[in-house]
Amino acid sequence: MEDFLTIESPQNPRVKTAVKLRKGSVRKATGLTLVEGFREISRAAESGWKFHELYFCPELNLNEGGEKLVSNVWKNGAKVFQCSEIVFRKMSYRDTPDGLLALSPLVGKKLDELKLPENPLILVAEHIEKPGNLGTILRTADAAGADAVIVCDPNTDINNPNVIRASVGTLFYLPVAEATPEKTFQWLEKHGIRLLAATPDAEQEYTAVDMTRPTAIAVGAEDDGLSSGWMARADLRVKIPMLGKNDSLNVAVSAALLLYEAVRQRR
Repeated sequence: MEDFLTIESPQNPRVKTAVKLRKGSVRKATGLTLVEGFREISRAAESGWKFHELYFCPELNLNEGGEKLVSNVWKNGAKVFQCSEIVFRKMSYRDTPDGLLALSPLVGKKLDELKLPENPLILVAEHIEKPGNLGTILRTADAAGADAVIVCDPNTDINNPNVIRASVGTLFYLPVAEATPEKTFQWLEKHGIRLLAATPDAEQEYTAVDMTRPTAIAVGAEDDGLSSGWMARADLRVKIPMLGKNDSLNVAVSAALLLYEAVRQRR
C-alpha cells in the first residue's frame, strides 16, 4: 500500500475537525459528515461517491479488503491519512471500530431532483427522532425497492453518522430528499401520487387497500405517529392490526410491513 502521511497526535487539527462533525450544526456549517466502517465506505465508493478525506488505522484489524478500499478511495481523489490507534479511537464514534473513517460531503436531494419511474413507490418519514430508526427505514426502503424516501421535519438529520451506520451505506445510492410537509404534499399532487397514512385509528387494514398504483407510504414519529396534517391530506388511511396488549409497533417495523405489502401486491 502507498505511503501516506501519519497522524499520531490526538491534538492534530484534522482530528479535532472530525470529532466536531458529530454535531449537526457543524455538519451543516461545513457541508461534511462522518462515514465510518468498511461496509458503509465500500458501498459509497461503489456508487461513485467522492470523499474529501479518509483515515485508516492498520492496528485495528485492517484486512486486505480494507487496504484495497483505502487505495481505491485515494486514487479517486481523497486525501488519505494513516492514524495511530489512539488517534483513530478519538475520531471514531463506534465502540468497536474497524479502522476506516471518511469525511464525506453531505447527502440529500431536493424534491425536484428525484427521478421517478412510471409507477413509483415512495416512503415518507415524518418527525423521526432516533438515528437507528431512520437508518433502518432507509435500509428497508432500499431492500423493498422503493424509488425514493422523503424525510419531513426530522428530529435527527439524514447525515447523522449513526443514521449512515444504521442504513449500512444505503444513503449513498437510494434517492433521499428532505422537505417540509407542505412542499411534499404539493410534490405528490403534482406527480399524481396517492398518499397512504398509517394510523391505529384507521378502519381499513393495510392489506385491504390497493398499493399497485403510484403510492407514497407515510409513517410518523416514534411516540405520536403522523401529525394531524398528514391525516387530513391522506388519500388512504390504514392500520396494522395489533392483537396483543401493545397498541403500536416500532416505526421502522411498521414501514417494513407496509412497504413489503406494496411489494407483494406489485409482484
